[in-house]
Amino acid sequence: MQKRLLGQSGLEVSALGFGCMGLSYGYGPATDRKDAIALIRAAYERGVTFFDTAEAYGPGINEEVVGEALEPVRNQVVIATKFGFVNGVPAQGLDSRPERIRQVADEALKRLRTDRIDLFYQHRVDPNVPVEDVAGTVKDLIAAGKVKHFGMSEAGTDSIRRAHAVQPVAALQSEYSMFWREPELEILPLLEELG
Repeated sequence: MQKRLLGQSGLEVSALGFGCMGLSYGYGPATDRKDAIALIRAAYERGVTFFDTAEAYGPGINEEVVGEALEPVRNQVVIATKFGFVNGVPAQGLDSRPERIRQVADEALKRLRTDRIDLFYQHRVDPNVPVEDVAGTVKDLIAAGKVKHFGMSEAGTDSIRRAHAVQPVAALQSEYSMFWREPELEILPLLEELG
């Protein structure tokens, strides 16, 4: 499996990552827990070292499955998870208040059976909380050793630039495909500029 460095962050991931959402959320009934764990472990055995989950997938259930599956190989993998919804439920609205971010981090650490989150994404930009406060809270979690890197999801150029000024953004997770090339106009050039 080829590896990739995420910008200038120093975070190395497998070229193919495993988005674990569909195992418990979003695409029909949840996969049987034992089967989901077996699938995640099979991906690892084939060279995948980058696994993505979120509090919102379940809520919490997906993180528990990922944590159980990867506990035996924790130091050989990169785990990404996300914060940003009221009670971890997207339908209830956005919540990236600093106290909520800290709560989500602590709960995710338990569910993921780990002592650190390798990449902690803001799932969606919360217009009610200055992005500088979000980045500053994640910066504090990094200083505390609970988080290693900060990411954003579906963020625009202004939010990325403002957050990055407080805490470097290691990764952006956004829709980008042959059918949706919009990020090429402004987002990708900004990410190149910021490293």
